[in-house]
Amino acid sequence: MSDQEEQRVLRVKGRVLVGPDEVRDELWAVGGRITYERPPGADRAVTVRGWALPGLVDAHCHVGLDRHGPVDAATAEKQALADREAGTLLIRDAGSPSDTRWVDDREDLPKIIRAGRHIARTRRYIRDYAHEIEPGDLVAYVAREARRGDGWVKLVGDWIDRDAGDLTACWPRGEVEAAIAEAHRLGARVTAHCFAEESLTDLVEAGIDCIEHATGLTEDTIPLFAERGVAIVPTLVNIATFPDLAAGGEAKFPRWSAHMRQLYDRRYDTVRAAYDAGIPVYVGTDAGGSLAHGLVAGEVAELVKAGIPALEALSATAWGARRWLGRPALEEGAPADLVVYDEDPRADVRVLAAPRHIVLNGRVIG
Repeated sequence: MSDQEEQRVLRVKGRVLVGPDEVRDELWAVGGRITYERPPGADRAVTVRGWALPGLVDAHCHVGLDRHGPVDAATAEKQALADREAGTLLIRDAGSPSDTRWVDDREDLPKIIRAGRHIARTRRYIRDYAHEIEPGDLVAYVAREARRGDGWVKLVGDWIDRDAGDLTACWPRGEVEAAIAEAHRLGARVTAHCFAEESLTDLVEAGIDCIEHATGLTEDTIPLFAERGVAIVPTLVNIATFPDLAAGGEAKFPRWSAHMRQLYDRRYDTVRAAYDAGIPVYVGTDAGGSLAHGLVAGEVAELVKAGIPALEALSATAWGARRWLGRPALEEGAPADLVVYDEDPRADVRVLAAPRHIVLNGRVIG
């Protein structure tokens, strides 16, 4: 870092939301890091004013992927920029066939925690997205993606079985247990795409760390999730597409279509019941497949609509989400990644849709 970069000073003045109940009047960023002590060179600082939150987290996002599969770097950059402009400064990339390591060298783009490439059963997922394998190879592929990722591995836990005409589980219990154990041995956590009910018990009892979507939770499996501390990322902005998906498959797969509608109809009740039981809930949009990037504010609003208290929904994309992913928020010495708003987002989460300033590594980006 150059001397000029080392001395770069930013002042954030107003209300700094260090935690849900901890508010300070200002913070400083020096050389891209947060401090709460007035630094040398403060008289030359750039000042921004407003309500400051830690950079938002999208815990289910796909940079480098669209509905057809991997995309080029220019398209991936546009995706990351759309997330950044929405205030998302930390992404857990829940599966991508593209190599996005080049993003790590860009101080103007969100930070990414990668889960490697999806691992799916043969012909049981979207074409060109995943490694498509049979159960005997699951442990080896999980080990491969655990080594390539940033501490996460992504399985496809269920998908439509064309012979059954409905969603069914993709993996036998024994192979799942061995694969999750191997990921944990290598220091990685495991998550899985799951729409339906069938696969959940085996995955949780096998030691999985998180379930994406989790629309198939029931009164039988919710206590199991709560007991084991398994998190969910509901992606409600994606679940909103279920009626259209069901309509498109009605003629060929009527059982699947009816099932998808049932999962959609009870989506808010499912999320609220999970929250009430003490299951950790985090914000994720599932951007990058068929969904646009930059939907994080809409997902927080959906969690509130489901009945999660506004402050808890906010934490699910801010302080709590960062803690879950092992990344700092607005602590002393943390990277100065934050979003500034005109009003208090704790009072109304709709404020998240209109960031006033984006700050990445101590630089005002927008």
